[in-house]
Amino acid sequence: MLYGTLLLTGTSLVAQVLGFIYRIFLSRLVGAEIMGLYQLILPVYSVVLSITAVGLTVAVSNLSAEYAARGNEGAMGAVLRRCLTAFLILFALVAGVTVLFYDPISVYLLGDARTQLGLLLLLPCLFLTGIENLHKHYFYGTGNIRPPAAVELCEQFIRTGAVLGLLALFLPQTPERTVGLIVTGMVICELFSSVTLVILYRKRAAGLPRTPADPGLSRRIRAIAVPIGFTALLGNIMGSANAVLIPQRLVASGSDVSHAMSSFGVLCGMTIPMLVMPTAFIGAMGLVLVPRLARSAALGRLDRIRDRVHKAMLATSVLIMPAMAFLVVLGPTIGRFLFREESAGDFILPLSLGVLLSCYQSILSGVLNGVGKQRAAAWNAILCGGVQLGCTFFLMGLPGVGLKGYVAGFVASSALGLLLNWYQVGRYAHMRPRLFQWCTAPALSALLMGLCVNLLFRFLCRSGVEGIWAVLICLLFGSVEYLCALSAQGVSVRALFSLH
Repeated sequence: MLYGTLLLTGTSLVAQVLGFIYRIFLSRLVGAEIMGLYQLILPVYSVVLSITAVGLTVAVSNLSAEYAARGNEGAMGAVLRRCLTAFLILFALVAGVTVLFYDPISVYLLGDARTQLGLLLLLPCLFLTGIENLHKHYFYGTGNIRPPAAVELCEQFIRTGAVLGLLALFLPQTPERTVGLIVTGMVICELFSSVTLVILYRKRAAGLPRTPADPGLSRRIRAIAVPIGFTALLGNIMGSANAVLIPQRLVASGSDVSHAMSSFGVLCGMTIPMLVMPTAFIGAMGLVLVPRLARSAALGRLDRIRDRVHKAMLATSVLIMPAMAFLVVLGPTIGRFLFREESAGDFILPLSLGVLLSCYQSILSGVLNGVGKQRAAAWNAILCGGVQLGCTFFLMGLPGVGLKGYVAGFVASSALGLLLNWYQVGRYAHMRPRLFQWCTAPALSALLMGLCVNLLFRFLCRSGVEGIWAVLICLLFGSVEYLCALSAQGVSVRALFSLH
């Protein structure tokens, strides 16, 4: 688990940095309004994947891990084949509906006819992404982390080069064609990833015995995939509704259409991506944690489950809290420097709190999925999505509220998700939260670091040190101070490196 987490963390960090650089150049090339149009079609991407692939990928990961734990490696290929067949059937149905109704989808659901070309070009991208993700989670479930990690890293380089290269060659274009160029670059990188992972899988499967599928395999796949896919579908539908409602409710609160789309592009295309960049470790740990918990649950090892939950929560606090404190202080400066947008750091304090809470929520949701509590995770996610959607609709339309309504919903829904998921995890594993280690010590250390970094940054700026150099000096100083403060409170960071 340590090896897989560290490998995927390193890969994810590099990928996050590349993706962040990609967003910087993309926003500079196309501007805030086209970034807003691009953000409008991304929820469609998430919705279609939730219908066709999300639940099946978790089924591949969990069942492959279970068969590996029981020494039945030949059955893992049968799991992947069944899930691929189900994906192809579901995708054919969804793609047919999209092709027939792309015009009303873009005009009435997304609220902007300029998304039509990008919507159609998403279909081949989604097909390739589904094939890629199913094979990727086969490797995660079998504990073979290196192939998907290497492919993911190469994918980021290819996406950055393909999208920015196409824009550099063909701009200026109309907004609709510009969004189409961005999606075409995504198709190119997904083609590489899917083909590469299929080839790597076939090489690995060639040395394994071909075992017939268990009689109840399809039923077990449905038991895992349906609640997770249903949850992801409802969550993404609510997320899509949020994305569509944000510019509309901004207009209702008094903004003009162009300013509303620009504000939406800045919030979802610049500020939030800057805040979620430090969460690479959380995503990597979740990918490794879920199949490991599935193995422990299959063997009835509650002690191992409790230990892994503790280490995961400790790692989330120790790594994400200082990152959010650092970005609260220096995020506005970083946003102005990277995006050349004065409003890129707006609402950064409450948004950083929401990101921290959402990290806990994500880890605990992964725990529930790993131990077979998919239905509980599903209902919790639906409730949280409903809270976010309600805040967006009712609060953002109020005069003078605007984006503050979305931010309030983000924080409230993340807090609710944390509480609901922890209730289920604690009851299943018979454990209580270790509040001092998970919350008090890291929070006090991060607060001390944030206050000192704020003073140091102001001093450096008054002394004539340039902004980027002042940020780097503060980062180095703050990291050392944070580790010392943790150590003084008796929290050993070395505990993070014993994820056995």
